[in-house]
Amino acid sequence: MALVQHNMTTTQFELHGYGVVRTLGLVRGIIVRSRSIFGTIGASLQTLVGGNITLLTDLCERTRSEALDRMLQHAGQLGANAMVGVRYDATEIMQGVTEVLAYGTAVVVEPKRG
Repeated sequence: MALVQHNMTTTQFELHGYGVVRTLGLVRGIIVRSRSIFGTIGASLQTLVGGNITLLTDLCERTRSEALDRMLQHAGQLGANAMVGVRYDATEIMQGVTEVLAYGTAVVVEPKRG
């Protein structure tokens, strides 16, 4: 399965050293994730101590990473070799259930000359 490489993605609207030769359109990767009862209890216990709530930090990091990977797969399926304007969004669908969306514009780029 084709996959746009992570180093070919940017939150900017141009990729340094490359020119856009074709725009393929908006692509997205969506993950809907809930916390397990064990994760919720563990995170609650961590709040008593204070500081970084590592259980939730790790869950958020994995979820964003999976959404990004799905977006890059979608872009690769369209024939893209890069992504510009990449963003994340998150929405709580119901208590304890969150949607994380990675989205951006799939493009075909070539190295600039000169």
